[in-house]
Amino acid sequence: MNTFKPTRALAAALIGLAMIGSARPALADVKDYEFQLVETTMRTGPNTVIAVRLINKATGRPVPDAVIFATRLDMTPDGMQEMATPVTPVPGGEPGTYRFRANVGMAGEWLLSLGAKVQGETGTVESRLIIRARR
Repeated sequence: MNTFKPTRALAAALIGLAMIGSARPALADVKDYEFQLVETTMRTGPNTVIAVRLINKATGRPVPDAVIFATRLDMTPDGMQEMATPVTPVPGGEPGTYRFRANVGMAGEWLLSLGAKVQGETGTVESRLIIRARR
């Protein structure tokens, strides 16, 4: 026959409260992050490097170790969205700075579209940045 033991019930309740109390709410939202261009202009050429910084808008600090999974570079701002070029990640750089190599064959305005996952956050950080290319 089982008997009710108040000390065992109290211990179980305290463990349950400790577990609930240790769960942390998310401190940020994907809306709290943004990509910024390191330079707003670039030179045309086959090995153009574009650098962006991912920052937490609340703290102003760079965000390292994001997973960038969507990149596109095209001339949508100049009405030529079909004028697209592949974008390849380039290793290295400062933490929170992400670099890409592209073949920018024409002067004008280019649109860099990015999608990223930030560790510990749900959702996707999406950004569309306009870069001016000149010869």
